[in-house]
Amino acid sequence: MDTIKNIKYKIIRNFFEENELKLLNKYVTIRHRLNINDFDLEQSANNDTSFYGDPLMESFLLTKFDLMEKETSLKLHPTYSYWRMYTKLADLKKHTDRPSCEISVTAMIGSDGTSWPIFIGGKEIELNDGDAVIYLGCEIPHWREEFLGDWHAQVFFHYVDSNGPYKEFNRDKRMLWGPTQ
Repeated sequence: MDTIKNIKYKIIRNFFEENELKLLNKYVTIRHRLNINDFDLEQSANNDTSFYGDPLMESFLLTKFDLMEKETSLKLHPTYSYWRMYTKLADLKKHTDRPSCEISVTAMIGSDGTSWPIFIGGKEIELNDGDAVIYLGCEIPHWREEFLGDWHAQVFFHYVDSNGPYKEFNRDKRMLWGPTQ
């Protein structure tokens, strides 16, 4: 049986159900508008809104857990969620991720309609609202070119192989964190 470790990345269309996507769109829009101090100052010159471990996104990290195990053909541990509202001229530098991101998912919540593909290992991948791509975050370089639209919301869910080299990063080594899964 092929696991995500053999195929390297996998696109999942309609990763979010319609009602989940409606909720997420409303939530990120409101949270972005009300944001006064949670900005991505390291990756963006224009201070895009970003949140590590947001409670709603952590809930989806766990809600999508069974689907993730099915799609990756691996026994997983959840590590953390992170979401970002990208704005005009944002980019995502070419990089690989830290150990907590062994198995990563980027899922598109919504946008102003401007196309903005992610590149995974040199392959250009276009996601529609609600779509996701699962990939080996620590292993495969990934990036996005400069964004020319007004807004684009993405959520990232991260997991580790419960039998793999990064299993100690379960829950991103957080002591206080939701369920003990």
